[in-house]
Formats: sequence, structure tokens, C-alpha cells
Amino acid sequence: MKIKKYLFPIITFILSFGCALFVAIKVFPNNPFTGTKQEEKTVASKFKDGDLIFQTSESKQCEAVRIATNSKFSHCGIIYDINGKWLVFEAVQPVKLTPLEDWIKHGRDSKYVVKRLKDDSVLSPQILQKMKDYSQQFDGKEYDAYFEWTDNRIYCSELIWKIYKNAAGIELSKLRELKDFNLQDSRVQKILKERYGNDIPLTEKVVAPSDLADSTILKTVVDTY
Repeated sequence: MKIKKYLFPIITFILSFGCALFVAIKVFPNNPFTGTKQEEKTVASKFKDGDLIFQTSESKQCEAVRIATNSKFSHCGIIYDINGKWLVFEAVQPVKLTPLEDWIKHGRDSKYVVKRLKDDSVLSPQILQKMKDYSQQFDGKEYDAYFEWTDNRIYCSELIWKIYKNAAGIELSKLRELKDFNLQDSRVQKILKERYGNDIPLTEKVVAPSDLADSTILKTVVDTY
């Protein structure tokens, strides 16, 4: 009889505790008892200051970029650790720092690839700080939809290339000319017509996201595609 007397309260306590724990996990996934998901920790630990990140953006211009460069990548940025937070410095309208998690969500299906120098020992704290200092001159500048090789306005892959070249002394890839890309597709032709009319600057220096992604001095460290 004593066993039956205490059995119901024990079962009730176990069920109540179990329900409370379930609610806590769902409502407060990062509380001290459950912590951060292991998968999130694993991915986050793979990022390093100065990494490059690539994604597939959604727009007619980005579609034209993918077609012209024969690549899935149409946007890229540079990852910076600033005050313990991962941010992506990117050339959009305007050029700005974006929280890494927000940047990832902007891409198609939130997929992305992170690349890093094969010999990243060259990115000493002093060089990384120099890169960040150099980057400040572009912060707030207008996005360059005309892909001109000037600092008046700037586009995503140009931003990364110039930061690495001028602040770290590293040339991620060779520059190309606009005429070197696939410009025959009707969707590409439409964008070129809208941008330049009949005066297309075919000899303009250009660097595409695909040029950086295919760089022989970079390695892939994260690929969610």
C-alpha cells in the first residue's frame, strides 16, 4: 500500500519535470542547461578573420553575372572579427558591414562557401588590422553597377581584391577585361544594354566573384551547397 501511495506523486513529478524541460529547450534553446547546438559551434569555429565568403544572390543582374562568368557565385564579401562578432564587409548599396548570420540568409537557400588563403599565416594581426583600416575608406560608398575600376564606387569582388592587394600585398587573382566573359547570352546582353547603351567598355578591368572563388592560392573551408 505504501508503494501505491507514493507511486502517483513520483510519476506526476517525473511527467511535470519532463514537460518543463521540453518547453525550456524549445523556448530557450541557448539557455545554460542546453547550451549552443553542437553543429552551430562546429561551423562557427571554422571561420577566421579575413576569410572570403560566396553566395548565390537573387536578382536579374546577379543572374547575368552567373551566366557571364559560368559560375554559381554572384556575390561575395570578406569576413571580419570585430569585437568578437563575425561581420561581412560587402559592397551592396551602400558598402557596409553586415552580421554574418544575416548575410547568409540573403543568399539563395542560405547556402554559402567560405574560402581561405592556403597559407593564412601571412595574415598576422598587424596585416589584418591594416586590412580593416584600409576598408574604412570604402564604408558607405555607393555600389558600382557599371563595374568601373575606380574607387568612386565599388562592387563586391573588386572590394575584396583591392583590400587584399593594397592592404596585404596579396593578389588573389589576375584581372580580366569585360570582353573576356560570356557576353553573348540574351540575358547578359539585356543588362549590358541597360547599363551602357551601345558603348560597352569591353576593355575595362574586371574581377568577378568566380575569379576569386577559383583562385589557386585559396582553399575551401566551408561549403554548404
